[in-house]
Amino acid sequence: MLTNPVVISVLVLTVLSLSRVHVIFALLIAAITAGLVANLSLTDTISIFIGGMGGQSETALSYVLLGIFAAMIAYSGITSILIDKLLEKKNRNKIVLLLMIAGLTCLSGNLIPVHIAFIPILIPPLLLFFNHLKIDRRAVACALTFGLKMPYLLIPAGYGLIFHGIIQTEMKANGMNIAMSQLPKAMAIPAAGMFVGLFIAVFFTYRKPRSYQDTEGDKALAEVGAANDVSKRKLQLKDFVTIGAVIIALLTQVLFSSLVLGALAGIIIIFIGRVVKVGEGEQVVQDGVKLMGAIAFVMLIASGYATILKETGAVTELVEAVNSVIGDSKVIGASVLLLIGLLVTMGIGTSFGTIPILATVFVPLCMLMGFSPLATAALIGTAGALGDAGSPASDSTLGPTAGLNADGQHNHIWDTCVPTFIHYNVPLFIFGVVAALVL
Repeated sequence: MLTNPVVISVLVLTVLSLSRVHVIFALLIAAITAGLVANLSLTDTISIFIGGMGGQSETALSYVLLGIFAAMIAYSGITSILIDKLLEKKNRNKIVLLLMIAGLTCLSGNLIPVHIAFIPILIPPLLLFFNHLKIDRRAVACALTFGLKMPYLLIPAGYGLIFHGIIQTEMKANGMNIAMSQLPKAMAIPAAGMFVGLFIAVFFTYRKPRSYQDTEGDKALAEVGAANDVSKRKLQLKDFVTIGAVIIALLTQVLFSSLVLGALAGIIIIFIGRVVKVGEGEQVVQDGVKLMGAIAFVMLIASGYATILKETGAVTELVEAVNSVIGDSKVIGASVLLLIGLLVTMGIGTSFGTIPILATVFVPLCMLMGFSPLATAALIGTAGALGDAGSPASDSTLGPTAGLNADGQHNHIWDTCVPTFIHYNVPLFIFGVVAALVL
């Protein structure tokens, strides 16, 4: 098992990331390592890697377009009004503000499924305020990751509906049926672990003040809000056009099940309404690509890496290698399966993409070990979710970093990945094992 390409490549990815090597280079080196360990030639490895990058092309394009749409919304000035309203209600209480951020983020995956696109709009203008309150940005990262991750585990709406649908489909394809209505019950205990992690991060680990420098970038972002302060102006026609663009974008996304079409519809409405003039489009596009372009490219590279792991059969070999050590112990069996899920998702960086890989072998093993459909669903869902928080290639960590590092004072690995890994993967692992044993 220790010579398995998945294990070795993920260890390489982890070591490089912790050594502050940029995630793009870390993923490239890890992918090449996986191919070479699996006895592929360097040429074949690169060929499979490049061919596999297309697997996330739609996601990457949607992130870029959402970034441009987010830049347009920020350019309209309506963001400052929303931020002012938020700041009016937080009463300068750090814990209340962090919990509000976690709650608002939860809406981004279910009620208003824009996912991480809102982070570059909401967070950067608040950095100066965070500095004054001496809020530890690692706590903010934990709050954001909680809101991005927990809802899709538990709530069957938006991204949660997609996640539950993948679990049900893959379980059925491998010989075990479960109703969609049963999946929230299966994931309730693992989701409870997320609440425990958030509670520990906000109330204990990162409660102490942490100082940051007020950079010119922070001040400039804060001035954007001050220039359009709600006390200085009322809602204007362009604000209503912007709100309409957001609504149309969401409706288009829901009707056509496409983030690309949704973002494009919103962009067109803002241009037609002259909130952003066509002549200003080049600057807005550049700003949008700066916000989300890096994340989109990382997703493409992560897809290539995932393809190498799939093509080599390394994931299947890893699961089969541990089958002999599981025996009849459900505790050991559940623990080993979740550990495999952690390794795979840490490398691939996506819970949704991990489920089809794991379910192929998890379902037969769970049937042999006597796990019920509910317990099996809990194991598959938790195994897929493990590593999403903490993975350098996950949008659950890339998104928070994109907002919190707007002034260059928030490290992706040490300030987002490590804190979220500790506070969410550990309780998810424990609560996942418990769910497998009691369901």
